[in-house]
Amino acid sequence: MMLHLSSQIIGCGSYLPERILTNAELAQQLETSDEWIMARTGIRQRHIAAEGELTSDLATSAAERALVNAGVTAAEVDLIIVATSTPDDTFPATATRVQAKLGSTRGAAFDLQAVCSGFVFALATANNFIRAGQVQTVLVIGAETYSRIVDWSDRGTCVLFGDGAGAVVLRAANGAGGETAAPVGNRARGILSTHLHSDGRFRDILYVDGGPSSTQSVGHLRMSGKEVFRHAIASLTAVAEEAVAANDLKLTDLDWIVPHQANIRILDGVGRKLGLPAEKVIATVDRHANTSAASIPLALDVASSDGRLKAGDLVLMEAIGGGLTWGAVLARW
Repeated sequence: MMLHLSSQIIGCGSYLPERILTNAELAQQLETSDEWIMARTGIRQRHIAAEGELTSDLATSAAERALVNAGVTAAEVDLIIVATSTPDDTFPATATRVQAKLGSTRGAAFDLQAVCSGFVFALATANNFIRAGQVQTVLVIGAETYSRIVDWSDRGTCVLFGDGAGAVVLRAANGAGGETAAPVGNRARGILSTHLHSDGRFRDILYVDGGPSSTQSVGHLRMSGKEVFRHAIASLTAVAEEAVAANDLKLTDLDWIVPHQANIRILDGVGRKLGLPAEKVIATVDRHANTSAASIPLALDVASSDGRLKAGDLVLMEAIGGGLTWGAVLARW
């Protein structure tokens, strides 16, 4: 008999660097103000990695907390995927450094780069590994140190970003050697579907002007804000509709949307287009700013820790990032 394999999120964790950079502090360095930043972005502060604090350090701390939350040891992890566009080094993969720091010696570890959509792409990848029967337990991490690639003289971009990491533990359910997913009523928990997209024609509206092959330097983040905003509203609305339709559900069935935390205006705009109340949108952009691939798992951990996310809740995670890339994961918590 063929067993149906699915992925269940069994734990989450996060880490934010100690240093907090407020809008008021930025106003001392740039021609800006707390009011200007809040009105346009909804951001009031961001966390900044300390000197010598690497993306792998943030990722490891978030992973350790996620493993504790899940009741899983590092020795049980079959696969580690780190979604990041700010790796420690050109190579090796930051994930292998996290693997070593955790003391995990089995399975595989690799990085995935889809910019701000990275966590969604990594979740989809982990889910497919589990559904294929190749692994049982996967650590999926989003970790970024964007403070290292923003141009701190460009008020249009540097006020938007922060550093941080979030992680979830996925485990096979209903599979050989795996656990049986605990149903809620007659509804099985776990990832229901994933939906990934990209369109390289729009590379120039959000990119970093450097890299080992082109300039042999890191470069700085460059963005056409109005164009990104326009694409974000359209793409995030469309992929949310795609996800619920694929599962014969309605948008009103959603308990929570956990979007990439780019800008409060994007979060509000997508919510309005979908006809969903603001109370269903989990927002942490005010305190974390845009942490790229880390933003969704950071928000998940906040909502899980404060009790908003409950077993059986229908949760839509969605993101858009440079590439352009965008996608969604629909899951029963």
